[in-house]
Amino acid sequence: MIEDLRKSETWRVFRIQSELVDGFETLFELGPAVTIFGSSRLREDSYYYHQSIKVGKMLSETGFSVITGGGPGIMEAANKGAKMGSRGKSVGLNIEIPQEQYPNKYLDVSLSFRYFFVRKLMFIKYAMAFVIFPGGFGTMDELFESLTLVQTGKIESFPIILFGSDYWKGLIEWMKNTLVSEGTIGKEDFALFNIVDTPEEVCELLKEHYRVFGGPVPLGECKDNK
Repeated sequence: MIEDLRKSETWRVFRIQSELVDGFETLFELGPAVTIFGSSRLREDSYYYHQSIKVGKMLSETGFSVITGGGPGIMEAANKGAKMGSRGKSVGLNIEIPQEQYPNKYLDVSLSFRYFFVRKLMFIKYAMAFVIFPGGFGTMDELFESLTLVQTGKIESFPIILFGSDYWKGLIEWMKNTLVSEGTIGKEDFALFNIVDTPEEVCELLKEHYRVFGGPVPLGECKDNK
């Protein structure tokens, strides 16, 4: 069912409030977590699907819970990896959409949201880093919203990690050649994110963040323990 918020009655505030309360109460004691975004359309034969499993497993083994959108594709892979790990929980924040996205089977904690903006708040509030795999409009939305929130000082700076330089290089070149040249962003804004190609690099960036800013999780050696 498609809902037009421009025509919604004021009582819908109570449904929004209930989603907020449910999210806060469910995730309150989650502990350190990393959110992984990526396409729901990339399947088990995708290179990035397998890399997402490795990232989810490595994060779980180093003490992080893994949060995803709870659906198929990259989300499923990251949750699968988190379940294979030994210390972190596998969390899915699903969204009610016309395509009927069902929660994947690798979740320890599952929440379902009607409103995108409430779901986005949960991603931001309970994660200390974002790892962004190749994806479409939804993934781009999460990427640019996180960059905007950090750039404008609405949230404290935290690691925003793009996985897969081959996938992202066209976007980055466009940003450099068009956005910077037109003056709509500055060169310094490229310091807001990192680009990596291996799960180990993800782990090392998180270790460096904890070294500089402190944190409750003592990360061990970053390697793929098969």
